[in-house]
Amino acid sequence: MISVRDDLVELEGYHSAQVTVDVRLNTNESPYPPPPAWREAFLAELATTPFHRYPDREALALRTAIGELHGVGPEQVLAGNGSNEVIQALCLAYGGPGRTVAVFEPTYALHSHIPRITGTAVAVGERRDDFSLDPAEVERAVTEAQPAITFLCSPNNPTGRIDGPEVVEAALAAAPGLVLVDEAYAQFASWSALAMMSGDQPLVVTRTFSKTWSMAACRLGYLVAPAPVVAAAERAMLPYHLDAPTQIAGRLALRFTADMEARVALLVSERERLAAALGALPVDTWPSGANFLLFRPHDIDGPTVWKGLVERSVLVRDCSSWPRLDGCLRVTVGTPAEDDVFLTALREVLS
Repeated sequence: MISVRDDLVELEGYHSAQVTVDVRLNTNESPYPPPPAWREAFLAELATTPFHRYPDREALALRTAIGELHGVGPEQVLAGNGSNEVIQALCLAYGGPGRTVAVFEPTYALHSHIPRITGTAVAVGERRDDFSLDPAEVERAVTEAQPAITFLCSPNNPTGRIDGPEVVEAALAAAPGLVLVDEAYAQFASWSALAMMSGDQPLVVTRTFSKTWSMAACRLGYLVAPAPVVAAAERAMLPYHLDAPTQIAGRLALRFTADMEARVALLVSERERLAAALGALPVDTWPSGANFLLFRPHDIDGPTVWKGLVERSVLVRDCSSWPRLDGCLRVTVGTPAEDDVFLTALREVLS
């Protein structure tokens, strides 16, 4: 039998533990479902869907609705099965053997994983000790690596840090290729790189419906970019890649922006309460502009704490093996009741 590609032999898949527990706070999902009115509209339109026909290959209605949200035309929008698929399409179109992407660790693991799957090399820059990103380091890393794609992530997963406009500006000034800003948690942040998009500037912004839109089960994400970049990425997508129910779900969700913003406000308030509670425990924490908090226990290693929480039916993300994150865990902001269960369990484990 033919062997796997040499560059994939040592590459492990990206996984998040799926464990049956009472409180699941490990994947940054929204703890609140979409509004009932969305569900009613979705089911009503689903009932008239011709399932014997292929979906709209261009997803034009969905792309038009997303474009209207951001003030661009559908030709500047590409939707896919989660933001990971549109990132993969960009790597297939602009990466590959002999090309490089740049990332800044610690950051979202798939920014390295997806390029490697596509045969693209990965150059790594560093964040400061507080996980903020120095524009001078961005300039250094990009100038040295000459990447086809420079990945930024704001708010950054798993640290929660928001990168300011000066970071994106430094990347755009130095990068010979695309600058991709992953904004999966953008609605929690105070600013968006979408405000910097103009003309043919090689800026790409990716977003997802999984978090603030409460639609993780739909696997819907998208990118906004100059039309030629979207057209290039489309060439790397499989035909009919986005099914009809997902297109319907996303298009209808955009009618409920006020409900989404109300959920975000609830989670921001709860995040601050959770951060204050963690601040009173023997753990290190960092400021977050997202719907999660990174923390590091003082006297017990991260995996032991993770196991102790699971034994108490609470699941968080063990980040202790990720680059620069020795001993760290990440907890998603849940409902107040879920967070209280988590805090009680954590106090027990730490004591």
